[in-house]
Amino acid sequence: MSNSYVQSLHVRPVKSLTGTAPDAVAVEPWGLAGDRRWAVIDVEGAIITQRQQARLTLACARPLEGGGVALSAPGMGDLVVEVPEPGPLEPVVLFGKKIETVVAAKAAADWFSAYLGLPARLVHLDDPAVRRPVDPDYALPGETVSLADAYPLLVTTLASLDALNALIAEGDHPEEGPLPMNRFRPSLVVAGAEAWAEDGWRRIAVGDAVFRGVRECGRCIVTTTDQVTAERGKEPLKTLAKHRRIGKSLAFGRQLVPVRLGTVRVGDEVRVLE
Repeated sequence: MSNSYVQSLHVRPVKSLTGTAPDAVAVEPWGLAGDRRWAVIDVEGAIITQRQQARLTLACARPLEGGGVALSAPGMGDLVVEVPEPGPLEPVVLFGKKIETVVAAKAAADWFSAYLGLPARLVHLDDPAVRRPVDPDYALPGETVSLADAYPLLVTTLASLDALNALIAEGDHPEEGPLPMNRFRPSLVVAGAEAWAEDGWRRIAVGDAVFRGVRECGRCIVTTTDQVTAERGKEPLKTLAKHRRIGKSLAFGRQLVPVRLGTVRVGDEVRVLE
């Protein structure tokens, strides 16, 4: 019997903003229900993330019934944005690849432009089932993803975070640790597993759902961004580069693709199937 269980769940309706931590959430083919169906874009149609604008983390998006979002941020009035009506598709660019989306109401563009201090718009991924396939080098036929970086879900474990923080404490920048889990922006956080056990998870069952473990998650500058203050440091990338280099990746966490849908809940047992 597994001793591992879901410690927390995380849904971020707008890419790179702070989201919510529900007690239960449905699993859709392209990720957790409501997760990263929205994104902010610049005047050239490129998706803006915390890589370019760290202060996106200070803004919060709460999911609403029907797929809309409630936005809040320091110095800004709250704004409710409804799912846009079907209309002309707007191609946006993420990591050099185009994805077709629908532009949200002008009020959302005004809100984000004022908050970021640059021209910006909000877009919605209307149909994840057809808009964006998972990387064909790692996908099975028909697998799709929302506006997440690459895969529908990311799982991390508390034991791996503890192990990483121990390495940071012994490294060149111990004053930056210990780091909280929100630096890694996971979908599922698992307690009770051994450190780095997720590296070997090829298939896991959580609640009603089953997931395929695809590959390690390569980490970027977003992990060096304090998710509460938007200030950047050097960790965990310095320590990951020294201790957790897997191929070309500085690895923490594992990417997942749903293979059986259902509902996942905080407290659900996590069973390793293979």
